[in-house]
Amino acid sequence: MSTTRLLISCLLLLASGWLSACVNPQQVELLEREQRRLRSDVNSLHTDVDNFRAMLADTRANIQQMQRDLSAIKERIDETRVQVGRQLGQTSKEGDQRVKNLEDRLAKLEQDANAQSELIKSREDELKQLRDSLQQAAQKPEADNSYVDLSLAESESARKDFETAWRLFEKKDYRNAIGRFRDFLKRNPKSRLAPTAQFSIGESHFALKEFDKAIVEFDEVRRKYPQSDKVAGALLRQGSAFAELGEKLNARLVLQELVEKYPQSPEAGRAKQRLKALES
Repeated sequence: MSTTRLLISCLLLLASGWLSACVNPQQVELLEREQRRLRSDVNSLHTDVDNFRAMLADTRANIQQMQRDLSAIKERIDETRVQVGRQLGQTSKEGDQRVKNLEDRLAKLEQDANAQSELIKSREDELKQLRDSLQQAAQKPEADNSYVDLSLAESESARKDFETAWRLFEKKDYRNAIGRFRDFLKRNPKSRLAPTAQFSIGESHFALKEFDKAIVEFDEVRRKYPQSDKVAGALLRQGSAFAELGEKLNARLVLQELVEKYPQSPEAGRAKQRLKALES
């Protein structure tokens, strides 16, 4: 820019010297005015250039600030993505765990429902057999002297004792029912109702989820009353108790014994279903 000013000044000086020799005073004055105008224009241009440079510098500063702001925003976005990803991952894990818990609860409920179904079925069979036994005892008291050589009062007392225990059993008061059934067996070991009482003790322990005790009591049915029609049911429930304890091998052995020894019994069909379930 300084070179341009020098060149303009030289030209003006040369022009002034040349004009002073060639033109009249009026022309010189006109040229001087034009020279002053040109100088004013040049100064204005310089001012405009300076202003433009300042504006450009400000623009560059603003652009740099915008770039810094964008970088900061990008960093916050990346942090937010990471946090959201972590939250989603944690939420997904929690959701998976909740689903697994629900599935476990559902499986447990289904298992309990199956056990209750078997218990209800067993109780229905017991009730039917009990009614049959009571009817037979009332119609044929002379059929088996080993069971009926008691006096009439003692027989009535035995029935009342059994009915008391049975009512507790039906009310699901299993703990007290166990005690009543044991008392009945001590007083009436040869009663027609003894096998049912022994079986009911096993069922009470099963309902209380005392499966190890239930196994022992069901085995007493087979050991003490081998000719009773309660043996097949005792084997079925004993196998179920082993299964509840996770002892699948023992469960299969007991159920297989039931199928082989009592193939025509209703319990045999149910035992086959349980065997299939244990194999899967």
